[in-house]
Amino acid sequence: MTTPPGPLPAASLLQLIWLASPALPIGGFSYSEGLEAIVETSLVATENEAADWLSHQLHLTLARGDLAVLVQAVAAWRAGDLARVQALNRWVLSTRETAELRLQTEQMGRSLLDWLRNQDGADAARRAQTDALAAMDPSYPVACALAAARTEAGARDIALAHAFGWAENMVQAALKAVPLGQNAGQRVLARLATEIPAAVDTALALPAGEPQAFSPMLAILSAQHETQYSRLFRS
Repeated sequence: MTTPPGPLPAASLLQLIWLASPALPIGGFSYSEGLEAIVETSLVATENEAADWLSHQLHLTLARGDLAVLVQAVAAWRAGDLARVQALNRWVLSTRETAELRLQTEQMGRSLLDWLRNQDGADAARRAQTDALAAMDPSYPVACALAAARTEAGARDIALAHAFGWAENMVQAALKAVPLGQNAGQRVLARLATEIPAAVDTALALPAGEPQAFSPMLAILSAQHETQYSRLFRS
């Protein structure tokens, strides 16, 4: 019989909640990640269509890409394997297929870097890590990994928190772009919450060094969004 893991220390749990919060000053609310563009085509116009779109994005892009990078980068930060962190960061930047998707991960990465510097205080070891992050033009998943690596949380808990933070931001984008009412948004969020554990398991099951990035429709929508006549979001 497997002994269940002990409870996550309160400080680490609160840190994960903090990192997943839409109130974290990194600008996540500024992006729809293609949702606004697909709404413009009228292919997403209802609650169910928005839920389906976000579900597909969760499983096809987030789980296989950023979540996988996140958990692998957490392990690398904790092991002091800076070369591995840099390789993962380069992978993220190279897989952003449009200017606005690249700018999104760079902007959010820099903003989280600033947040980390504000948290470092006089801790020399933490400041050295943050300086190393700054030197690599940080992407958002790799910056998140450093923040999460400083907790006592396991990889699965970290990925669950990160995915739920993504879901909250995306549902808020759907409220404005589709648009949806608050109750509809909560139903969409509830669906995503039930699907996030499976998405996290997918990310954890990917072999080290094998995150995946293949979402051509998202790239097309992002390219169209760059010149969309009227828009609310930066991506």
